[in-house]
Amino acid sequence: MHFEYSDKVKSLQSRLLDFMDQHVYPNEQRFFEEVAANRAKGNAWVPTHIVEQLKPLARKAGLWNLFIPNSKRAPEGLTNLEYAPMCEIMGRVPFAAEVFNCSAPDTGNMETLERYASEAIKDQWLEPLLRGEIRSAFLMTEPDVASSDATNIQCRIERDGDHYVINGRKWWSSGAGDPRCAVYIVMGKTDPEAPRHSQQSMIVVPSNTPGITVARALPVFGYDDAPHGHMEVILKNVRIPAGNILLGEGRGFEIAQGRLGPGRIHHCMRSIGVAERALELMCRRLNSRVAFGKPISAQSVWHERIAESRIMIEQARLLTLKAAYMMDTVGNKIARTEIAMIKVVAPNIACQIIDWAIQAHGAGGVSGDFPLAYAYAHQRTLRLADGPDEVHRNAIAKLELARHIASVPQDVDMPVTRGS
Repeated sequence: MHFEYSDKVKSLQSRLLDFMDQHVYPNEQRFFEEVAANRAKGNAWVPTHIVEQLKPLARKAGLWNLFIPNSKRAPEGLTNLEYAPMCEIMGRVPFAAEVFNCSAPDTGNMETLERYASEAIKDQWLEPLLRGEIRSAFLMTEPDVASSDATNIQCRIERDGDHYVINGRKWWSSGAGDPRCAVYIVMGKTDPEAPRHSQQSMIVVPSNTPGITVARALPVFGYDDAPHGHMEVILKNVRIPAGNILLGEGRGFEIAQGRLGPGRIHHCMRSIGVAERALELMCRRLNSRVAFGKPISAQSVWHERIAESRIMIEQARLLTLKAAYMMDTVGNKIARTEIAMIKVVAPNIACQIIDWAIQAHGAGGVSGDFPLAYAYAHQRTLRLADGPDEVHRNAIAKLELARHIASVPQDVDMPVTRGS
């Protein structure tokens, strides 16, 4: 692979950096103040004015729907490799990706609909998502089972004439707290007696369907992530037209593999942006503070940490780019080892670098005056979201062992998991 970005990517990169400097960084504090004001009024689950004001500017600047490759409905979409540096830049500010209509879980849901939905479903749900008119949620993880193994999922999707009836309880349904969330993609079991990886199906569910209850928001290290949120959702006798099933019964595990690959690497791209910003803040803080008669940056312990941070970032970026390149050229299934490796590496290096940055900021680092505490909470969560480190390491080890035996095990595949 070539490591030089194309002229097209360089131009987009320059425009995105300018947009961040002009519109996103200056409004970062305003975003959190607006959320806090809404919370004080009794409802934090309200879209912020600042993000809605920036979206038309991003679209006008040609920085819209960059994440989705090979889509006739979104011709502006980039390849995974082209998108990597863009996603990294967006990752530097928590809400930035939404400004460009490139935020999870909508990105994963849009890719799922693009790949696996009927044209009628695409017209109904994909088009408004691409326009940024609605938002969505992905309902997979459940509280009563270890969802690190997706075959444990107990939510039932049962055929009843021309409909399916859904019963189950989901949690960590990111985006379900947003009042603009109009549609869910739900994973559940259609046939518990089928072979292990053919029991699950996915179905498109309008969020206002009778029988759906958003039970509560789940805070992450005390952050509710409003207005986005991670919700517990109860589905009780939810009736959905049979035509809303994706690909057909028993294809849910297959769809999940296709969906979670891009979602994982997008998280990793953003994690590198977070790590870069943490290193930048660390260096600025160390240069601006004096302790025991000299700048803190002159202390050798910080030289060690700064050097390690730069090394870790460069290593993670190169592995991300390799995984993206392989996804573009040989497909997600062949790239599953690289995707699993970067999913372990990126959140871990980000957590370590943020931790050092917090230490450099002293008490300020754990406060709300700097973005570090919030960033740490999110990055630590990513070591569980879309699969815990242990599951990915297990998959990597199996694939590595398979390279050194005569017959390759047939059950070694990309893990389908969103957390435990």
